[in-house]
Amino acid sequence: MNAATSDPSRSQQPERHRDSFWSVAVHALRGDDPGRDYTSEPLHRAVLLLAIPNALEMLLTSLFYLVDTFWVSRLGRDAIAAVALTESVMFIIYGVSWGLSLVATAAVARRIGEKQPEHATHMAAQILVLGVILSSALGLILSSFASEILQLMGADASVVTVGANFARVMFGFNLTVFLVSLLNAILRGMGRAVVAMHTMLLANALNLVIAPCLIFGWGPFPLLGVTGAAVSVNMSRCIGALYQLWHLVSSGSELSLRLHHLIPVFGMFRAIAVTAYGGIAQPLIGAISSIGLFKILAPYGIDAVAGYAIAIRLTSFALVPASGLANASTTLVGQNLGAGRPDRAEASVRVAMRFSVGFLGAFGIVFAILALPLVRLFTAKPDVIKHGTHALWILSLSFPAQAAMACLAAAFYGSGDTSTPTRLNFFCLLLGRVPLAWALSDALGFGPIGVYIAEPVSYSALALWSAFRFRQGRWKQQKI
Repeated sequence: MNAATSDPSRSQQPERHRDSFWSVAVHALRGDDPGRDYTSEPLHRAVLLLAIPNALEMLLTSLFYLVDTFWVSRLGRDAIAAVALTESVMFIIYGVSWGLSLVATAAVARRIGEKQPEHATHMAAQILVLGVILSSALGLILSSFASEILQLMGADASVVTVGANFARVMFGFNLTVFLVSLLNAILRGMGRAVVAMHTMLLANALNLVIAPCLIFGWGPFPLLGVTGAAVSVNMSRCIGALYQLWHLVSSGSELSLRLHHLIPVFGMFRAIAVTAYGGIAQPLIGAISSIGLFKILAPYGIDAVAGYAIAIRLTSFALVPASGLANASTTLVGQNLGAGRPDRAEASVRVAMRFSVGFLGAFGIVFAILALPLVRLFTAKPDVIKHGTHALWILSLSFPAQAAMACLAAAFYGSGDTSTPTRLNFFCLLLGRVPLAWALSDALGFGPIGVYIAEPVSYSALALWSAFRFRQGRWKQQKI
């Protein structure tokens, strides 16, 4: 092993260590070096170059839902509840697309590290084709039973009346979710996180303009109510996907996607599915556990459900930096394993985790202090404010654990090991969080507070267990 390999922090360009954070941030946001080799960049710089646009991409993704929640909250608590319940089911769609996205990032990053761009292109194209097939099947089934699904989730008649069409549009046009998610994952694997960021910037700009026009019928736009939020989101995502495809088919792209790459190869479908099943199962576990928590909250009234929904949206927004750093780790792990540098892959995760835990710990304190005014941005209902504030106080305690867990999981994802995080999530979030939430809220009589307390407890257990498996190092031998 040579000196460069044994020291993962060593760079071929040591003078870059003198770059300030702001200098690195400017380079990251400009994205003017698409051929950058992240296997030789200084680690702190490499992490930031990928994490900054990744974090902004995640921030803009969360902004989609915050914008819609802001406008929909003006339509009343039935509309808020309809959106929250629909989004709980949408986690199934997000889960499947996210599982495939993990494979896309890991596979593309590994091939880029191995200097095999044609193989990376073919793998990426087959993942896109498989995503279109799966999204079509899910959209047909879920949209056909939108009203029944809302009822099954515990919605009363007024919520179903308000939200059924919203749910149909969200379920039926879920292809936009798949395309944006998969194309962004491919771009991240290439190291082109800035293009993924630009995609979400474009889509959000469109949604900011279109959403209130369709929800309230401003100007020449039709009055669609809560359904307008679904139409706006999907229109904006569709345009974003076209922007992504333009980058992947352009002559300057490292992958240069072409039509012949999209011809289905069922042998590759099988290889993708074998790796993706764990990634798909993990968010499904999260979705099922989230549905379980909403079901536990439902008997305490629509105000408790609406307050918890607002708190969840706010925490999702706050956890964006952790997601950005985790995505940076996934790319760096994949590319460095492909380049035969496992020690550097491990070091990249540790660097990202230090950034993430420190930042999110501070952010959690801010959210706990500002919980009341933050919740008031979304509703004027006193009982909804009360439940939302209590939820946000407690959920903010889980920020450091979630930050560490996200970066540790990235090591497994970047290597192509999706089964380990899935098993850990199954035991900690499904078999742990849901029964604990029921026991605290119902059996021990804490009410909705018990549901909120289950969050930091379960995420802390998950982070500790993930750290133990990470230290074992078996993920470094994973093949993809």
